[in-house]
Amino acid sequence: MIGIGLVVGLSMLGAGQAAPAGAWQPVGLCGGGGMFSLAVSPHDANVMMLSCDMSGAYVSRDGGRNWRMIHHAQLRGCTSCSPAFHPRVRGRIYAAHGWSGEVRVSDDGGVTWRPLGGRLPWRGRPVLMWIDPAREGTRLFVGGDDGLYVTDDEGAQWARGDGPTGRPLGMGIDCRGEGGAGGYFLGTTDGVFLGGGDGRKFQPLGKGLPGEKLVSFAAGSNAARTCLYATVPCGLAEGKLTGGVYASTDGGRAWRRCMNPELNVQTKRSSQWANGDLPGYGYVFTTDRRPERAYVFEAGTSYFPPNHRTVYRTDDAGASWRATLFSDPRFQEYNVTDDWLTLGLGQRWQSVPLSMCIAPGDPNVVASVDGMFAARTDDGGGTWRAFHTGPAAGGQGKQTAWANNGLVVTTTWNYYADPHEPRRHYLCYTDIGFARSLDAGRSWIWAGGAIPWRNTTYELAFDPDVPGRVWGAFSNTHDIPNWNVISGRHRVIMSGGVARSDDFGQTWRKVELPEAPCLSVVLDPASPKGARRLYASLFEKGVYRSDDGGATWQLKARGLGHPSNLRCCKLHLHDDGTLFVLITARRLPDGDCTAEGVGLYRSADRGESWEKITRTLGVRWPKDYTVKPGDGRTILLSAANLRGRAEGGLYRTTDGGATWTRLVQKGPEHFGAFYHPRRAGWIYMTLTEGVPTTSGGLWLSKDDGATWRPFDKLPFSNIQRVHFLPGDDGHITVTTFGGSAYRGPAEPAG
Repeated sequence: MIGIGLVVGLSMLGAGQAAPAGAWQPVGLCGGGGMFSLAVSPHDANVMMLSCDMSGAYVSRDGGRNWRMIHHAQLRGCTSCSPAFHPRVRGRIYAAHGWSGEVRVSDDGGVTWRPLGGRLPWRGRPVLMWIDPAREGTRLFVGGDDGLYVTDDEGAQWARGDGPTGRPLGMGIDCRGEGGAGGYFLGTTDGVFLGGGDGRKFQPLGKGLPGEKLVSFAAGSNAARTCLYATVPCGLAEGKLTGGVYASTDGGRAWRRCMNPELNVQTKRSSQWANGDLPGYGYVFTTDRRPERAYVFEAGTSYFPPNHRTVYRTDDAGASWRATLFSDPRFQEYNVTDDWLTLGLGQRWQSVPLSMCIAPGDPNVVASVDGMFAARTDDGGGTWRAFHTGPAAGGQGKQTAWANNGLVVTTTWNYYADPHEPRRHYLCYTDIGFARSLDAGRSWIWAGGAIPWRNTTYELAFDPDVPGRVWGAFSNTHDIPNWNVISGRHRVIMSGGVARSDDFGQTWRKVELPEAPCLSVVLDPASPKGARRLYASLFEKGVYRSDDGGATWQLKARGLGHPSNLRCCKLHLHDDGTLFVLITARRLPDGDCTAEGVGLYRSADRGESWEKITRTLGVRWPKDYTVKPGDGRTILLSAANLRGRAEGGLYRTTDGGATWTRLVQKGPEHFGAFYHPRRAGWIYMTLTEGVPTTSGGLWLSKDDGATWRPFDKLPFSNIQRVHFLPGDDGHITVTTFGGSAYRGPAEPAG
């Protein structure tokens, strides 16, 4: 495997301490994206791991206050299975590697990883990983959608568990032999099973659980007692609530329903923001250290207490319960530290967790993550701390700035330094919209609550003569032009447009345009100061022009695209006045993509007419392009493979599009290429999904594309664009597809 670079979060540096030379530093807000697969070490509850749905895997050694992204060549995130910390060998961790189904092992606390030996027998991705805490050696259980597997020799040989059916949910050890034969407890979607001492054979266990599928299962067992917990879907029978939380204190022989009024037993939602008409108990967990204490998450039949989304705790094996989590600042009982969202909106978007866990060695420690928010309690639910972010010094309320703690899980599109006040920086985000910095990127203020379309900011344009005046391209559809949208997995919401700010991005107001995702807005600096000429590309609508500073707009689409495809993406106004726009792929009902309309277009008359300049190229999924500064006939265009066609790669024309040459192909999905503004012959090339682990998603050519070197120390692989700050030729900033932004050396080490 390749070596890994040192990655240091800005907030992890001590006062006055500079980042090590060659280090890549995460930049921007933290959290704000899908977080999964939580795990806490049994040796030290401050050691945590989690994954992101955008491929990142992360480790913390201080209870989530700071995080380090694990290098993508060492381990990629897996959303289906939490890592397993070895219960006796400190520093050893087992984890699923990405979406491949492979298991990897670390012996140094998550810094470096090696594949687990032997052939992996399960189909698809693992869903459960558990290690026997009492047995000498390592007995590793791995659950897949097709069953449970066990190995005693680090994966050289595997045995399939005989007897259990359903998808594994959780496991525990039977310390007291209360199940009748000792061994292991296993909960699956089909029920609870007891396994013998060799972990190879299982039999159904217990009476009293209803016939519905199990949702979650937890087991705690020590020399004093054994407690098992399970949750099943809630339902209605003759007007009464069924299902919910169950417990067993006799090793699973008998189960009792724990649904007393201290839990949510409502049968009708009491607000429109409720998760449903019935309560939903999605996670239950306990520890061997204190089996009688358990926690269960409930999704809520109301947004507000007492039937809100919360975590209930029991200290007597389910006989009594109390709510512990009050996550919205409007609740009187609010017991979670603020984050950039709560201060920005005055409320929290409460979601059902994507993962929850308990510290095996400390039943006071519980952690939860979802698509926006991460929280941890160290006192059994008395108070909770948001661990996806932390405040920087200074600022109050909505103007509070937030330090980067390394938990960067969100897509970014473009990074800017303000042309009038260079210490003002801006980041364009998926999902969380927009952020701004007043200290050259060291800390960030979330500004997404101020923009008209909160999901995605794709691009900004600055008035060269009016400080503080900024136009933005906004959308409520993210990931354009990446595969989520092209494939149809994410539907296109025809909502978006252009907005203007006159106070450096603090507040915004819409301009009048048809509603559609806006991918790009550009300003003609040669236009009159009082009547700026602006262009906007609207996805599936075309290119619009304004000649009066955005007050009115006209469609300019003669010769552009095709009636079935006006998926306009990036606009560029070249320094010679030529206007360019890219139209990307549209998928057909049969799964293929049309060639109609796709390509790069050029206008020499301010958009009045367009000509396609990629007629000889023929790629069906272009993603981005760059026109060489000072030379409008030299253009770099990046494309991705599609339906078995090896069309991906970086292409170049030097004659204005009459002919194209593929310079290089390093992966299936090239995204972009970028000229260094002050170093002749330097071209940066980026790739997104499917990046080879041996190289990564960022490359540099110092000889105008003849040869290329990868940035193999950059921890994240899916790179979108490269940005250059004025006066700093030694560093670049990259925006990524799922890893926020990173700042690092302008050329590869070595």
